[in-house]
Amino acid sequence: MREASISRKTSETDIQMKLNLDGTGSSNIDTGIGFLDHMLTAFSRHGNFDLVVNATGDLIVDDHHLIEDTGIVLGQAISEALGDKAGIARFGEARIPMDEALADVALDLGGRSYLVLEAEFKAAKVGEFSTQMVKHFFESVIQNAKINMHAHVYGDNDHHKIEALFKAFAYAMKRATVVEGTEVKSTKGSL
Repeated sequence: MREASISRKTSETDIQMKLNLDGTGSSNIDTGIGFLDHMLTAFSRHGNFDLVVNATGDLIVDDHHLIEDTGIVLGQAISEALGDKAGIARFGEARIPMDEALADVALDLGGRSYLVLEAEFKAAKVGEFSTQMVKHFFESVIQNAKINMHAHVYGDNDHHKIEALFKAFAYAMKRATVVEGTEVKSTKGSL
């Protein structure tokens, strides 16, 4: 079973997460930030990953700590669920439109973290989610899951752009985590 159960508690946040890479896309998400819940639900549904997230944090300060730590925990859960990565496709890509917005994501689960994200937002927030946290969320996921990801999104509506980006991430992850055999896809013999 490619599953993980991760807990992280700091003086700023308290997060419990369960992830099943071989799920059906069911989710139960509660972070206290409605738009983040919406994005994680989209990630779960479109990736066919089962995801449970219960998170609380110092939202009285702002949304930074909770979004960052949720990204950290998601990255740790992905890493744990993948195990030694034997047999996975390793690479995944997706191109997802949402009305006027278009997001492209290409990623490698090869064990080296690097993020290139080209995205500009017009508004400071979508709901209670700070748009500057989009990049920081993905940095947190990428660093903790050791993923190399290149992403680009354009459009006019910030909600559409962010949602297209999360859905493209989900589809790219779904393709990269598919089990195609038994060997590790690396000339080094390990990832």
